[in-house]
Amino acid sequence: MFRTLSHAALIAAALALATPALAQTHSHATKHPAAAKKPAVEGPKVALLGGKLGFTLPAGYSASSMDAGDDQKGTGGAKGTMYQSPKEKRVVLTSEGPTPNQAAVTDYDAAFLDAAVQGFVKEQSAGLPDFKKTGEREFTLKGLGVREIDSTATQGGGPTLQATFIAGSGNSMTIVQVISRADDQKGHDAVVKRIAAGK
Repeated sequence: MFRTLSHAALIAAALALATPALAQTHSHATKHPAAAKKPAVEGPKVALLGGKLGFTLPAGYSASSMDAGDDQKGTGGAKGTMYQSPKEKRVVLTSEGPTPNQAAVTDYDAAFLDAAVQGFVKEQSAGLPDFKKTGEREFTLKGLGVREIDSTATQGGGPTLQATFIAGSGNSMTIVQVISRADDQKGHDAVVKRIAAGK
């Protein structure tokens, strides 16, 4: 039986580190970065779990590393990256770390995924008063089982849409979160579709 605390702590740490960026998703002030000589057609390429989960973000996203995990908070060994688009006012968080108790899981482990989802919902419900789970689905990418949880909540000073992807392989697990303004359903769905397609 997997302890959900570690899953929840990993998620909580990622969200805490992203708070400043989330606040900017609701800011009316837009910062205009210096124009590049040759605009990129695509943005950053993301590879997790040894490349088993990968996708490419649209152009305009900048990446910044998040602080390393903390053993006392149950996130030891975790690492993460925050991708932010000032233009789209969207944040994509990726976190990767050891599974609870460093237990080995298969690429498609229903028990692990069930526990991870339960931990996520419990943590979010406790930390966000108006958190509401709006959907859940499961799919596979190259044999890797992935759970997607869709939800809404007030974050960064305003209502947001959130899609969270959870997967595990071997002794590692990963969490990918897309957080968008509530009034940008179309843009939110477009990024979610990219991740789910592994493109």
